[in-house]
Amino acid sequence: MAVIGRFFAILFGFIAACLVASIVVLWAIFFPEMSDVSLDIDQGAINMVLGFGFILVSGFALMPAFILALITEAFSIRHILAYAVVGGLAGLFCYLGFIPFDTVNMTFNGIVRRHLEVMVGAGILGGVVYWIIAGRNAGAWRALPPAPPPLPPLPR
Repeated sequence: MAVIGRFFAILFGFIAACLVASIVVLWAIFFPEMSDVSLDIDQGAINMVLGFGFILVSGFALMPAFILALITEAFSIRHILAYAVVGGLAGLFCYLGFIPFDTVNMTFNGIVRRHLEVMVGAGILGGVVYWIIAGRNAGAWRALPPAPPPLPPLPR
């Protein structure tokens, strides 16, 4: 039963991490000139942009997140720094998946530094959100239940 509970915690953590990462990416890319939050933004447009961003981020982050969940559950890795680093790497690889690669020169063509920084930052934040929800207890389902207390001595 503990494995089923962990599965749902991992799934919920992945969904929350993808939602937070998509909010970071879309807010930074679509509204770079905004330094403060104003209420003049059309909420319907924001909801639509966040929905598409969530689908995009979760689609590209599914395999790295699945591999992360398997590794952390197998080795009971619970440190927040590990999740932040792997989240940043996942953001980096998701960004590099969009960039054309020149096989002759062995270089990426058209890397925009700001977009790279935003994707890595969103990955780090997504990794931290995943750690808050599911990573703090990674591998805990394998722990043995506590031993029952010893029986009292029999009366004579």
